[in-house]
Amino acid sequence: MATLARKIAQWANNLTYDNLDDNAIHEVKRRVIDSIGCALGAYNANPVKIARAKAMSVNDTNAGRILGTKHSTNPELAAFANGAAFRYLDYNDTYLSKEPAHPSDNLAAVLAVSQAAGKSGKDAILAAVIAYEFQCRACDAASLRAHGWDHVYYGALSSAVAAAKLWGLNEDQIEHALGLAGVCNIATRQTRTGQISDWKACAFSNAARNGVFAADLARRGMTGPNEIFEGPKGVFNQLTGPFELTLGSAGDYMINKTYIKFWPAEYHSQSSIEAILALRPEIGDKEIASLEIKSFEAAVSIIGSEPEKWRPTSRETADHSMAYCTAVAFLDGDVTLRSFDDHKLKDPKILDLMDKTEIVEDDDCNSNYPKGIPNHLIVTCTDGSTFEKRVDYPRGHAHNPMTDDEVVAKFNRLADGVLADGEADRMLKILWDLDKLDDLSVVTDFKVVGGE
Repeated sequence: MATLARKIAQWANNLTYDNLDDNAIHEVKRRVIDSIGCALGAYNANPVKIARAKAMSVNDTNAGRILGTKHSTNPELAAFANGAAFRYLDYNDTYLSKEPAHPSDNLAAVLAVSQAAGKSGKDAILAAVIAYEFQCRACDAASLRAHGWDHVYYGALSSAVAAAKLWGLNEDQIEHALGLAGVCNIATRQTRTGQISDWKACAFSNAARNGVFAADLARRGMTGPNEIFEGPKGVFNQLTGPFELTLGSAGDYMINKTYIKFWPAEYHSQSSIEAILALRPEIGDKEIASLEIKSFEAAVSIIGSEPEKWRPTSRETADHSMAYCTAVAFLDGDVTLRSFDDHKLKDPKILDLMDKTEIVEDDDCNSNYPKGIPNHLIVTCTDGSTFEKRVDYPRGHAHNPMTDDEVVAKFNRLADGVLADGEADRMLKILWDLDKLDDLSVVTDFKVVGGE
């Protein structure tokens, strides 16, 4: 019988741009706009600058381009540097299932290999749909988090398949690329545990870097371990247990089911932020005595249970603290990039409200996840009054999607002060016409204030 890797290879090899539906094509454009916007907002962040400097230390003419520069490097390092920028703010898109993921992390690899291989915008769109499809279907099939592993493992595989498609690999070579990417990129979930470091921004981009590298090796004739999923020491036996994948076709592509983030915070907190903002006018000037957040296991485990989440000392930890995100939303009336400035992490009003906050796992919320992202807030004030609000589908969720105008507004907010005058409008015109581009160097070639 054909291995799962062979089935994936056959599906990816046979899929063409003509198989894509209009919704999937449009959603890729929206995700590229959203991801580049996120990269602009993160352009001067420490891990992004480090990754960019590393990539710029290597020259590779007519290969992957580094965002906001004229520099060409090898596609692996372009995927690493640009992917770190896409992810740093934790503001790029999300998919939640048995395993949570940020599938737009794949786009840095897609753009880098498209540029290196001289591919068109249509080719890049097709590769993006393929990457989203594999990663999201794998997240539906089996959890990595439950076993202590990190979701970026699936990203090494999805990036490898996308890169293989762009380089025109045949079925045998794609299967080998999956073996090469799958055998050596297992990542522990310590990346997202306790006080969170700069590496959170780089964990997936490193997996993508290695996925691109695996596809390039397969392109050059290297073979990879056989039966990467089913083998006695393969994924099923060592990581997840057995699973099957049914990959999509027109009208049923997973990119249409992913969510663009409305606020710059870990996705499980989006509905809590929306709920507290809805309650804020009702509560007014009343003093809060307690805030109970009824939630679901994934949220409690990831952003609501560790002591570090009640006293975050880094931006990375704060945006992964539901107590912090909810408190700052109530006190400031919004959650923005400035909500995670160092002085905000020490704000006594925020810390006081966090100390009044309890996050508890709730059976009803569990039963509605991951279809929805249910957070049920109960606010009790010192005068005895109570206020309740539950949100299952926060703005940006696939069941409550952001409009194109909202995606553009988010891009413009993130580009403000980063792009030179007129560049935002020029870039948006290019990105909305992604399917019409023959030269993808223009996608990353924009003028940054103080840049090249």
